Amino acid sequence: MGLNIVSIVGARPQFIKLAPLSKVLREEGFKETIVHTGQHYDDNMSDIFFKELEIPEPDYNLGIGSGSHGEQTGKMLIAIEEVLMKRKPDLVIVYGDTNSTLAGALASSKLHIKLAHVEAGLRSFNKMMPEEINRIVTDHLSDILFCPTETAVKNLEKEGITKGVYLVGDIMFDALMYFSRMSEEKSKILQNLKLNPKEYYLLTIHRAENTDNYDRLKNILLAIAQFRRKAVFPIHPRTRSRIKEFNLGNYLDNENILLIDPVGYLDMISLEKNAFAIFTDSGGVQKEAFWLRVPCITLRDETEWIETVKYGWNTLVGANIEKILEAERNIKEGDYVDFSDYYSAPKMKEVVIKEIS
Repeated sequence: MGLNIVSIVGARPQFIKLAPLSKVLREEGFKETIVHTGQHYDDNMSDIFFKELEIPEPDYNLGIGSGSHGEQTGKMLIAIEEVLMKRKPDLVIVYGDTNSTLAGALASSKLHIKLAHVEAGLRSFNKMMPEEINRIVTDHLSDILFCPTETAVKNLEKEGITKGVYLVGDIMFDALMYFSRMSEEKSKILQNLKLNPKEYYLLTIHRAENTDNYDRLKNILLAIAQFRRKAVFPIHPRTRSRIKEFNLGNYLDNENILLIDPVGYLDMISLEKNAFAIFTDSGGVQKEAFWLRVPCITLRDETEWIETVKYGWNTLVGANIEKILEAERNIKEGDYVDFSDYYSAPKMKEVVIKEIS
């Protein structure tokens, strides 16, 4: 086909989303350039990360690193614009809702290059979240909007966006199914931690609304200490530093909590699929729990993934001790959902062929 595509990513989850779409586009003959902004510097994003997951390594690593939202986005905008002017792509693809997503969208739009947004139309309706601003602006700049759910399509319609909108399903489903098979072959995390399947909870806390709020973080840790099963807690560096800063470390000194360092994606899938239930504030983990049919308790007051709640696999509890413990006492599976038509990468490929050929 020979058409040029630039894919812009900035964090590990975005590389995981990119993998299945990149694979089908390259098989179709598209020439893809991968740009890594370096938004999240991550030791786990070494050569091993790309080899283990069989993901193409980035052609450009812009090395932007951390900074305030404005500083980070501004630096990315300058660097991405240079790459786009050099590569002159027929299409730019951005993923999700990070500052890399926003910078890629702005750079493409200013240069009048067609823009596709994977995970378009998601809304938490909480503009205090920087991700919400990134989503809204990116969607309003995009020419092709790949929506994961019907709710996402309706959200765009309410904002007057109806052209170029495609309901394709969720790329994370493709990634999870692909990497889940790989995880079964490669992950030894359960043996290493001496865990039996379905005898533990998995816990993840990383969102600023929880980690940067003393009361919320304390309440969550207080509730966990009262759990009836062991909670495996791969602790995010920001969460660890906030717990230390807030002097809450004594709440982790509990036989109910197995504290471990962050794990790779294949180990994370293994921990998710074998957990009795998952307690999380991560959007991605909520979805993965749903697709792996593991009950999820979400430590947030709202979710973008309302389907997970609708089908009974996800319970929203915020940082309320009583609600967290009540949810823990009443863990049950949700409704059966047929996921056989959930694969989205082949549908996205057909849209790209139609839109830019």
